[in-house]
Amino acid sequence: MHMMEELKKCIREVSRFLDRTAGVLDVDGIIVACTDESLEGSEDSSARAVLLSEEHIAITYGRTYMKLPVTERTSYICFVDGTDNVSRNYLELICNWIGAALKERNSDAERESFLKNVLLENELPGDIPLKAREFKIPYSVPRVAFLIRIEQAEEIDCIEILYNMFPDDRSAYVLAMDEETIVVLMDYPREDPDQINSIASQILDNLNAESMAKVHIGIGMPADTLKETAKSYREASLALTVGSIFDNENYIMRYDKLGLGRLIYQLPPTLCHMFLDEVFPKGAYEALDSETLLTIQKFFENNLNGSETSRQLFVHRNTLVYRLDKVQKITSLDLRSFDDAVLFKLASMVRKYLEKQEKGSLKAAGGKWWHN
Repeated sequence: MHMMEELKKCIREVSRFLDRTAGVLDVDGIIVACTDESLEGSEDSSARAVLLSEEHIAITYGRTYMKLPVTERTSYICFVDGTDNVSRNYLELICNWIGAALKERNSDAERESFLKNVLLENELPGDIPLKAREFKIPYSVPRVAFLIRIEQAEEIDCIEILYNMFPDDRSAYVLAMDEETIVVLMDYPREDPDQINSIASQILDNLNAESMAKVHIGIGMPADTLKETAKSYREASLALTVGSIFDNENYIMRYDKLGLGRLIYQLPPTLCHMFLDEVFPKGAYEALDSETLLTIQKFFENNLNGSETSRQLFVHRNTLVYRLDKVQKITSLDLRSFDDAVLFKLASMVRKYLEKQEKGSLKAAGGKWWHN
């Protein structure tokens, strides 16, 4: 929550029990929060005199004012209508309350910054247990990182939704890493590990429904200590990257369910090009039209079952046989043979990986990319 939101929240609470107008001014004398909302945005000409005064409390023009230093560079002025002792007592209570709320907010911001630095490995390993104790974060609690990548939405909206989903900030920390990435660092449910999937689905459904965001979620492996959550965060990030290459129709990617994609992603491009040259004759894959590629995809999805593939494609079985014969003629691979089907599937995944790499290299090189 931003400082201004915290100020307004406190003043709204004050308005529920206070029988007179109270509010907060910035250093320019603008009322930024007030029990009488119609006064917000208006100017109080007494502010400058109050700031220049050496007194902590000032009374002028029917109001009692008190300085409220927040940080070394930020100060506000609280005021209450009235000049009697009751107004002064109210003012002191309000200032103390707002001061405590802002201090807690600053503490939350420092804790969030610490956790982000842990995930990014910007903290010295020896300092992590000490700082965790300082921020009252249990060190040896197993946790798992959910990395949420957001497209086509305001990050601040998504953060608010996640705060509402996980109000207990002791078991789940919501951390905005950058403009497109949010991490939920959550206690790992040892008794019911399957909860991980249901939690990810809930996050996805809520963000899709309430923010209309396009969301992908990567899930790392459980970490036994706070220091090791950096590894879970890296794994979640890798899950998203690998998933975007090989399984971009799936919105939830788990590091422990990446399959062949994880293996291919770690292969050097030179080796990948050699493998493709072995499997496909030059220009063979490019010669396959979209209809043929769709047929191959459905054939694989149905575990090489020709009857089911024909039914789903609404074609006669002989048409399917013709298309598979065409693939064999172009690529020299008979997809009805298990070994050839595996080889084609693996080669097509390697090709996807190289295409993704080429796009990345092209962007990085300012539009120039070539094979080594």
